[in-house]
Amino acid sequence: MNEIFVKSLYDSVVQENLQLFKNMYETTNITPETNDYWKKAIGFYDTLTDENKKILMRIIEQTMIDTLSNMLGVIDGSSTLNDCPLEPTLLLVSNDTEGELQDLFLEFIEERDRDR
Repeated sequence: MNEIFVKSLYDSVVQENLQLFKNMYETTNITPETNDYWKKAIGFYDTLTDENKKILMRIIEQTMIDTLSNMLGVIDGSSTLNDCPLEPTLLLVSNDTEGELQDLFLEFIEERDRDR
């Protein structure tokens, strides 16, 4: 069950959002109403070569993976939050995840990288 959860996290949080980002960078039309941040971000993206666009997407993907891993570490109890005495627990279908989500997630990423 935990394995299904971490794979679903990867698919939903990393893969789907990465595709959303890529689509936004490639299809957003800049108008006078476009937020200044997005104007700059899209302008920057448009200056990149195709190879550098792939590198940027890989950087974004790795950032999402690292952030998700850190979050799972907090939930597992292997990472702590600064100045926060609370200890979170995640239950999946009323079952304790037994502090293994971060390890399972990183194992999934390693397997994915071997298959690439």
